[in-house]
Amino acid sequence: MSDALAAALDSRRAVVEEALDRALPPHGAWPATIHRAVRYSLFAGGKRIRPILVLAAGEAVGGTRDDVLPLACAVEMIHTYSLIHDDLPAMDDDDLRRGKPTSHKVFGEALAILAGDALLTRAFHLMAEVPPEWNGDRVRRRLAAAAILGEACGTGGLIGGQVEDLESEGKAVAASALERLHRAKTGALLSACVRGGAVLGGAGGADLASLARYASAIGLAFQVVDDILDATEGAEQLGKTAGKDHAAQKATYVSVHGLDRARIMARDLLTEALDALAPLGSRTELLAGIARLIVERRA
Repeated sequence: MSDALAAALDSRRAVVEEALDRALPPHGAWPATIHRAVRYSLFAGGKRIRPILVLAAGEAVGGTRDDVLPLACAVEMIHTYSLIHDDLPAMDDDDLRRGKPTSHKVFGEALAILAGDALLTRAFHLMAEVPPEWNGDRVRRRLAAAAILGEACGTGGLIGGQVEDLESEGKAVAASALERLHRAKTGALLSACVRGGAVLGGAGGADLASLARYASAIGLAFQVVDDILDATEGAEQLGKTAGKDHAAQKATYVSVHGLDRARIMARDLLTEALDALAPLGSRTELLAGIARLIVERRA
């Protein structure tokens, strides 16, 4: 990673961290246990790629921080809720997340479920908190972004992908079904970050279409690389239990296509993402850097 990209990511990560802290009740607020559980997972040290994508997409089309920060916080809350629930014994039954014990190992299953529910609820509450001085166009853009986010989280997106992931364990899965699964489970929320950020920034039709193509490519690339890393890296590098997908007989890009082919597919998706950004020129330098980071990361 270049120094310029690292600095750009660090500065925006700091903005997101501060906004997330402001958006949540403090540790001691009633009922204190649930707020400790929420903060434990939300501030467990994630890279904040999703909210940074929101900021970068909004910036690429001329949006302001005030326009896009609520969505940036909301997507990170939803991502964290999905991880808390995904780690539960009834789902992937994982004990480690981001190098720390998972929420249910620290707070118990009931509080972990409620912490996830609280994050999901707060995300849409945050999106609905529209300043009274905003004009009609900004309100309509906020509603449109909320709709994009809601669709990405629903049965046609994240939840539907998780259902198919559970139902495919131990079964032969066709390549087309695997792509549908991962575009829903992982790709839908990543895509919503970019498209929602662009909408909030006031993107026109051509720019929005280009960013949607970029989002589709990086959304799938992220999961392809996740599958590669699960097969090749250890728990220390990943910050979570390694080899879980193989042990659970899950359908992955490595199990269906093989490791070498999965790596080629990730590179092809990176090319597709960068090509989609080309019409927008230098405005998308940060988005291009994030795409490379997604494909070239080691954890």
